[in-house]
Amino acid sequence: MSNATADLVEFAHREWPAHPLQLAPIHTETQRLLAPLNLSDDTEQAFVRAVDEAASNVVEHAYAPGPTDDAVTDHVASDDVVELTFWTEDRSVCIEIVDHGRWRPPDATPSSSCSGFAIMIQLMPTVLIHYDSRGTRVLLRGTV
Repeated sequence: MSNATADLVEFAHREWPAHPLQLAPIHTETQRLLAPLNLSDDTEQAFVRAVDEAASNVVEHAYAPGPTDDAVTDHVASDDVVELTFWTEDRSVCIEIVDHGRWRPPDATPSSSCSGFAIMIQLMPTVLIHYDSRGTRVLLRGTV
């Protein structure tokens, strides 16, 4: 973030159905929200990839029909959503990804697709995950 935008405070909240076809629009909107901040390419790519992973986790796991069924169905209930809240703080960018599904602990034996949480942790300096009966919140915070 350049000095000219260091004091810029932005806030945005978006919501999409938790469906695989919505992952591309989430990706595009994340890029659009970050673009005015003039982040380094590496920082912007890290945010976008981490949001992609968090949103994919929502689509694949939060609203799945049963504890052993990880298949994503074409049916998405109206309240099965991915929420993205974006804001800036002094020299920081924060993006929170929220679902209202149920928490499923990561498998003890990771799948071939690697753990989305592990990828987020590699990409971002701060990753906070909170889950309870209301759903899961993933906070990504990067210093810029």
